[in-house]
Amino acid sequence: MKAEPLSLTTRELTTQTWPDFETLFSQGNGWDFCWCTAFQRDKPLPGSLHRTRAERSVVNHRHKRELVCQGRSHGVLVYDGGAPIGWCQYGRKDELPLMDGRRGRFAKPPLDGVPAEDWRVTCFVVAKKYRRRGVAATALRAVLAAIGDAGGGLVEGYPLDLATKDRWGPGTWSDYGHFGTVSMFEAEGFTRVGMLRPTNAIMHKDV
Repeated sequence: MKAEPLSLTTRELTTQTWPDFETLFSQGNGWDFCWCTAFQRDKPLPGSLHRTRAERSVVNHRHKRELVCQGRSHGVLVYDGGAPIGWCQYGRKDELPLMDGRRGRFAKPPLDGVPAEDWRVTCFVVAKKYRRRGVAATALRAVLAAIGDAGGGLVEGYPLDLATKDRWGPGTWSDYGHFGTVSMFEAEGFTRVGMLRPTNAIMHKDV
């Protein structure tokens, strides 16, 4: 049976749309553990202080709420009708500092001669029954529009390259698929400038 066409709209994450973010991220699949906070820290939470996933979820949820209230967390929610079904996180470099170390340690070739990015796109979430229906691509387009409205600049993403499947391990998709895919970024005009790891590209677009 052919799926019903979607009626997609987007909204920025704010204190007003926070309840919708909570609704989407309360569906499990690991999202309710992270609450899209990992890249907003300069290093992971210490396991010795927050040992269980439930404990870490509480800490991450509180941290994300604080960042949103302070205007220090940015992202786009995607809706089908009134239901939140998708998400993409973006922000300026200082909002997503965890990537600083990863770029420096893992980028191949080194990014010494590559222009420094102004913005980063780090995470996509799509509710399970809506996957492969253009939700993530809709989120990425809305993110680029939001960045343009905020003054623009060089945008960097880290999508998974589906052409590298021969190098994938058991956890590659679950651990690195949240960055989106190379083909999706190429469709929006991004170009590859390096590799973050053997399976994930570093891609740039000037907005």
